[in-house]
Parts: sequence; structure tokens; C-alpha cells
Amino acid sequence: MKDWLYQAVLTLTRRGGSWIFVVISRIIATGYFLGSSKVKESHRFYALLYPDRGAWYHRWCSFQQYQNFTTIHLDRFLAAHQQDTTFISYGWEKLDAVVRQKGAILLMSHLGNWEIAAHLLKKQQSSLKLLLYMGVKDQEYVEGLQKEQLQQSGVTIIGVAKDGGSPFDAVEGIRFLGDGGLVSMTGDIVWRADQRTRRVRFLGGEALVPEAPYIFALVSGAPIFVFFPFRTGKNSYEFMLSDPIYLTHGDRAERETIIQAAAQQYADLLEQQLRAHPSEWYHFDRFIE
Repeated sequence: MKDWLYQAVLTLTRRGGSWIFVVISRIIATGYFLGSSKVKESHRFYALLYPDRGAWYHRWCSFQQYQNFTTIHLDRFLAAHQQDTTFISYGWEKLDAVVRQKGAILLMSHLGNWEIAAHLLKKQQSSLKLLLYMGVKDQEYVEGLQKEQLQQSGVTIIGVAKDGGSPFDAVEGIRFLGDGGLVSMTGDIVWRADQRTRRVRFLGGEALVPEAPYIFALVSGAPIFVFFPFRTGKNSYEFMLSDPIYLTHGDRAERETIIQAAAQQYADLLEQQLRAHPSEWYHFDRFIE
């Protein structure tokens, strides 16, 4: 969304109420659905998810995907204007038991609203040290606003550009884990062509996932928690954390097997939650080959 348009919508919403944001954002989302070249990929994705349903059903799922994506922006607005966001969490005690000892890696996906989850994690435990690795897009106004709001809430942000990140970025993450912090990484986006990846089974096909989270876990000894934040209503969420995934050291051949098994475990969890929450899939580029 263009910065002037986004600001205009925010101004109208402040004056007239959140219903204005809902109406305008859904109209804009419909425009994207009708005009974006990425919609074909959404159709293809839902055809793989629902192979026994017809093409019109796959189009309906794609339409719902674009419409539901507007709730991310709505809830960001509500949270920024002092409206309480409610949530319940499942599995938090498993994370809390280890995070202060050796840190932990929070493996997020483009399934659900990870941005609001970062805000709420800090709200639930203000002393929590949270670092997010985020991809950087050129001239993306909304993304800049997103990062600014996260930083204001006390979250450390490391931006990774498409032309590659600094080796010091990885060092900072490992140090953060050693200090008992929580490092959030994306599990389902390959950001650069030269990025190290793992091929996993997904929805009857294969997908590429970044290898970095598993290397971090192997080097630091910190466990991985797969994390899903799902919307249950207006400004209301539930968080689901997996059991911890530990990667143990071994010789090179063993490490390859260990990393591959962990990546596949993530993919299986992602597929399971995707089937339960299909309209909250906000990955608009090709994921399954």
C-alpha cells in the first residue's frame, strides 16, 4: 500500500472509527485480488491444499486469504491506539522453562500474525529479551512503520537485505541466545538466491526452507520452538508453541541428518496448522515447488 494512501486511511479511521479502516482495507484487498499477478500462486497453493475441491473453491480460498490479510493492519492500528489486545497461550510454560538458561529460537511462519505476537510477547513478559531477524524491502513504507513500532515496544530488530547480511548479524544472534534471550527467525521464507536451504516434504510436494535457524540451534545449543499466533476475533489471539526441538552435535554426516530431520519436523507442524487455519496463510509467493 502506498504511504499516502495508508496515512489517509489511518487519518479517516482516527476520526470516524475502526469500521472505516475495515471497509476501505477490504476494498483495497479486493482490488489486489482482482489485479495482482500473485493471485495465480494463491489459486495454485489452495489447489494443492484441497485437491478434491474445484477451481471456484480455490478462488474463494484465495479471496479469503487477501481479505483476512487486512486484519493484520487493523490490529496494528488498534494496538497502537491503546486498545488492549487479548490473547491466550498454549505451551508458554515450556518456553519459559528454558529461555533464561540458554535462550531459545522462536521459529515463526507467514501463518497468522507474527507482528502482533512480538508485541504481545513483550507485554506478557516485559523483561524478555527479544530479537527479530526481518527481511528488508526497498521503499516499503508500511514495513518501516512496522519495524518502528516493534522497536518502540523494546524488540531488537536486525534487518537482512536481499543482497546479504553482515556476518556480525549472526554473531549478534548467537550472543543474544547466550545471554538467555529469545531470537525470532522466519522458517518459511528464502530471502536470497544464495541462501542455504533445506528441501522438505509439504502438501504432497516439496518446499525450500532456510537452514539458518537450525544452524543457530546447533551452534548455540538453544532449542527451537515453532510458534503460531492465530487470530480468534477482533484484536484477540491465541498463541501455540511446539515442544522444544533440540539439535545435538555429531560428525558432519550426523549433523546433516539432524538438520534435515528438524527442518522436516517444522514443515510437518506448519502443514498441520495450515490445515486448521487455511485462511491465515499470508505467504503470497511460491512456496511449494
